[in-house]
Amino acid sequence: SFIEYINSLTSEIKNELKSTEPNLYISFEKISLPEYSLKKKFQRRLLNTLHACPNGVIEMSREIPGLVETSTNLASINFLEDNYIEIVTSQRSSYESAKKNLCTQIESLFMLMNATVIITDTYPGWAPNTNSQILQITENLYDKLFDKKPLVRAIHAGLECGLFLKKYPWLDMISFGPTIKGAHSPGERLEINSVEKFWQLLIGVLEKIPGA
Repeated sequence: SFIEYINSLTSEIKNELKSTEPNLYISFEKISLPEYSLKKKFQRRLLNTLHACPNGVIEMSREIPGLVETSTNLASINFLEDNYIEIVTSQRSSYESAKKNLCTQIESLFMLMNATVIITDTYPGWAPNTNSQILQITENLYDKLFDKKPLVRAIHAGLECGLFLKKYPWLDMISFGPTIKGAHSPGERLEINSVEKFWQLLIGVLEKIPGA
């Protein structure tokens, strides 16, 4: 009956995610019994808390269509020595206030479970500035150098720019560079042909800043 349930659930999930995860694969196998198990009451509290813990996109940008503004990730669950369980979550947002609010929401959830919550340093928010002067300079120069309009994007990721802005809130910043594929993975690689193009743009922008 358990195998029938899993097969039915797998079929249901695959059908639900067929357009976004066409290669989804779910497997299960028999294993030996563990040496110990969690007490039933604590097990129920833990699973209920994890089920209630938000995960994924929380809010989309109201200014830039398609841009994730605030999100949270239930990153890992580890069983440590002395019967400790470590649960790690990660929050990011374009706005520092939204990130802090989300952090306290998750903190409140785990405090209801009588867990000890530690909030560590994170990347500060960096909200897109569509009226950025340095952005306009870079766009115009890119068009002039390469006879092509640049594709300007805001992305939902942690960048050092947020740290700079926290220290120097008056800075006007953009982020650009050569083409990198497979970032933060063993297969990360750099497109060599894009390096010279990036260098020309960087030098050109730096030359134009003083007279801007």
